[in-house]
Amino acid sequence: MTSAAEQRAPAEEPAAGTGQQPAVVNGARRAAVPAPVVWPGAPTPLGARFRVGPDGVAGTNFALWAGGAEAVRVCLFDERGRETQIPLTELTHEIWHGFVPGVMPGQRYGYRVDGRWDPWTGARWNPAKLLLDPYARAVDGEFRLPPEVYGHVRDWPEQHVADTVRDDRDSAPHVPKGVVVDDDDDWEDDRRPKTPWADSVIYELHVRGFTRLHPGVPEDLRGTYAGLAHPAAIEHLVALGVTAVELLPVHQFAHEDHLLRRGLRNYWGYNSIGYFAPHAAYAASGTTGQQVGEFKRMVRALHAAGIEVILDVVYNHTAEAGELGPTLSLKGIDNRGYYRLQGDARRYADYTGCGNTLHVVQPQVLRLITDSLRYWVTEMGVDGFRFDLAAALARSMHDVDMLSPFLAVIAQDPVLRRVKLIAEPWDIGSGGYQVGAFPPLWTEWNDRYRGAVRDFWRHALPDVREMGYRLSGSSDLYAWGGRRPYASVNFVTAHDGFTLRDLVSYERKHNEANGEGNRDGADDNRSFNCGVEGETDDERIRALRRRQLRNLLTTLLLSTGVPMLVAGDELGRTQRGNNNAYCQDNEVSWLDWSLLDDPAWRPLFELTSRLIALRHRHPVLRRRAFFSGRAHSADGLRDLAWFTPRGAEMTEDDWYAPAATLGMYLSGRDIPGRDERGAPVTDDSFLAILHAGDGPTGFALPGPPWAERYEVVVDTSREDQSQAPGTVHPAGTEITVPERTVLLLRVARGRPQ
Repeated sequence: MTSAAEQRAPAEEPAAGTGQQPAVVNGARRAAVPAPVVWPGAPTPLGARFRVGPDGVAGTNFALWAGGAEAVRVCLFDERGRETQIPLTELTHEIWHGFVPGVMPGQRYGYRVDGRWDPWTGARWNPAKLLLDPYARAVDGEFRLPPEVYGHVRDWPEQHVADTVRDDRDSAPHVPKGVVVDDDDDWEDDRRPKTPWADSVIYELHVRGFTRLHPGVPEDLRGTYAGLAHPAAIEHLVALGVTAVELLPVHQFAHEDHLLRRGLRNYWGYNSIGYFAPHAAYAASGTTGQQVGEFKRMVRALHAAGIEVILDVVYNHTAEAGELGPTLSLKGIDNRGYYRLQGDARRYADYTGCGNTLHVVQPQVLRLITDSLRYWVTEMGVDGFRFDLAAALARSMHDVDMLSPFLAVIAQDPVLRRVKLIAEPWDIGSGGYQVGAFPPLWTEWNDRYRGAVRDFWRHALPDVREMGYRLSGSSDLYAWGGRRPYASVNFVTAHDGFTLRDLVSYERKHNEANGEGNRDGADDNRSFNCGVEGETDDERIRALRRRQLRNLLTTLLLSTGVPMLVAGDELGRTQRGNNNAYCQDNEVSWLDWSLLDDPAWRPLFELTSRLIALRHRHPVLRRRAFFSGRAHSADGLRDLAWFTPRGAEMTEDDWYAPAATLGMYLSGRDIPGRDERGAPVTDDSFLAILHAGDGPTGFALPGPPWAERYEVVVDTSREDQSQAPGTVHPAGTEITVPERTVLLLRVARGRPQ
């Protein structure tokens, strides 16, 4: 049998990228060069970078950090999969490098790294395994997981020691390859929206699922970057009024073995393996570098529509899992250098629940992450990042540390400190829950907001203290260190959990289709099914559910902080009770665009877009500073006041008493800050009444100095909002608030004309 080390392309038929024909590239003549040839090259930048080398010869510089390795070979593959191995003999500061003349954009490649096999000390080098370049700009091919891609003998009879037995079978035929890409785009024609945090409305979406069923997108573009860039897709985003899309992971990712064995796939993508490469399966134009240009064109199209692009990034772990996982990249390059290991170095420290955790304290890992982040900003055009399980990145040696190297580097980086940074502020390790603890520059997913709003509308809060904090910007969590209300990303739903419609239709998860015996997914959903589990023909229950959706969306979009919507919630999308649809790449997860034309659901979209437009028009709804709750003038009017249904201001006892009704007064007269010309910012004032009770209630409208009359702007008890606005109530009168309703009233002073 021919070993991997002995495989070579036939001399009379050179592999792609090592041919001898002269060519002209960007004005440089490519000289006839015998194959294979490698020149010393440079240790920076890392990765495979096409350039013009000595004497005007075009080629590619390869540079790979592999600290403890004994040898590194770059492996080039032609169109028929034949491999040419080229040793990299130059070693500078633990970086193996070399310049290979004649290697052009489109060339597929990987690495083989030699070193000790000693899993007991964490050393897992295995030159039989072809490894993906951590800095690959594009990836061609799909990850499959046959036994050959594992560094150990996966089917070893004694499974408790299987990970210690090296597998010498060649993995190259079974793994994707990196692709050399020519990065020549300078972004001169791009205009970033640069939306201030306080003015932002985020829309979380999945690149594939958003357009997979969109009738206005050509079929060959559906589910791709080009599909999201299509005018029909962007038209919906513009009509809705969102300012940013937050894309579920688009870094190259792999599917887990347990899913492939069940005929499923990882749909969400939280299983990254290539931090520089756009996920190839989302490209309509090709996977040998074309995906890079297609992604850039998508970003440009969104920017032209005034929409920012935020990436959900997974730097806390990789698709290589634990000691029984495959060897795809970092594990075979330097396992001890990239991953956190336990005292027993055979085992991985797992703060993520995915088998491994990147060792961000290590300089080379920190460099990998920050180089990746800067690349996506400067070369791919994105505007920010949401960091999955960010607490895992903030751990020093063991504990979460807000002075950790990762956070310190981000804070001083001239590129990264200027983009939007969102933390998912927890991981599964001890002390991992860190909501409210991240430093200035960072915003956070605020799951305490999610819990409070869900509990209020299912009438499950013991009192209204928590709800008061969440509606007004969560000052109890974020009013420190110069942080502002927009440090809180408010959300009621996210990709993980029930959709908004399912939140009011199911009280139990229904994840049977995932094939895990319904054991996966959260059990604490804080949902309310309105009396029947799942879909029903009972129009009374269906109407109540639609009302609850209006209540939840209205609450979210009136709250101080940055609202985040999930794609499809504005349409009434359902996952049929699946609260963990991470492996459902089908109609369960894809947006059902027919809902937009359904008379039962179209009004929900119209209300959502109307509320977002209202938010954009009124700075009192998107404050840049926390409320003081104090009077700023002699008449006693405060910037924020709370009222009971009696029309009286809430007392200390009222905050601690059970209640289903809360009145929130927002003064537009006392908004801190000034506009761009230095003038004071003023706005209308509003009274929001939130009533979660299952019967109507009276509410006495506060009189002077708060108002002399009130005009109804939003009434969620009505399906058709066009019937609600314009109704005027004199101050001091008691109005009837229907069961489970939000009323938003604009304040008027002075006598009516």
